[in-house]
Amino acid sequence: MASAGISFFGLAACGKEKKEKSISVHKETPMKGPFFRLSLAQWSIHRMIREEGLDPFEFAAKAKGWGFEGLEYVTQLYEKTLEKPNGIDLFVRESKLRSADQGMKDLIIMVDHEGDLAVLDEGERNKAIDNHKKWMDAAAAMGCHSIRINLFGTNDPEEWKPVSIDSLGKLGEYGEKINVAVLVENHGWLSSNGQLLSQVMRQVNHPYCGTLPDFGNFCIKRKDGSRWGECEEEYERYKGMEEIMPFAKAVSAKSYDFDDAGNETTIDYERMLRIVNSFGYKGFIGVEYEGKRLSEEEGILATKDLLIKAAQFA
Repeated sequence: MASAGISFFGLAACGKEKKEKSISVHKETPMKGPFFRLSLAQWSIHRMIREEGLDPFEFAAKAKGWGFEGLEYVTQLYEKTLEKPNGIDLFVRESKLRSADQGMKDLIIMVDHEGDLAVLDEGERNKAIDNHKKWMDAAAAMGCHSIRINLFGTNDPEEWKPVSIDSLGKLGEYGEKINVAVLVENHGWLSSNGQLLSQVMRQVNHPYCGTLPDFGNFCIKRKDGSRWGECEEEYERYKGMEEIMPFAKAVSAKSYDFDDAGNETTIDYERMLRIVNSFGYKGFIGVEYEGKRLSEEEGILATKDLLIKAAQFA
């Protein structure tokens, strides 16, 4: 990282002694624009919404004020609206109105709590598929290019792969009819195993099925077998990114905390962006701050600044 005063190229070319003496070339690198555009994942403001009472429909105005172009919505943050009759229609209408008013681009709807798409029971799986199709219709009405889905269900790899392929294939076929893609995020358990997820994507092999690689979500086992919570085993994140980037139609820049130089304390952003760039990705990268030490606004802006800085060396 730039703050360490050691260039990436110096690290690659020198031994241990020379690493410690190498000089940063970053100051002499000409500034250039990033190879991506910036969007904001709404989960970055979930505390503002749930704890501070922010209206979730203020999302577009907040993102615009912080200098973003695109919006990535999170369904679980609209519980009160979705409890009403025709709640999805209300969500679509109000979200479109707000984003248009701010000149923002609606990109993705991140769908949660609509059933598990990798369960073994076919009836339960088909119900989850139908529930997700409703959100694909909503995405189409809003002009979003995709919905983000989770692949929870069985945790047996040999059983997980065929049922995941079944669900993604059906959703991809539906998405092709309405021009909305289905993106799998590495979001825990088997979906965070880059090798397994890449195998599933290759077998699905559908233009309307892709991935949403997240810089930080590579926990493949949590304490007490829970879906969320303390992580006991993590997949190697840079290896995982390389495995799922070939199928990426969006990218999420997760962040948790920052050092005094503005670098993320657990994720090498320059390395991540080099991986993303190496696959020719030119779309949006979504900021998703999940830290607690900084306020959500501070964390969002710190992540945005770091992405722009790190892009100079990617």
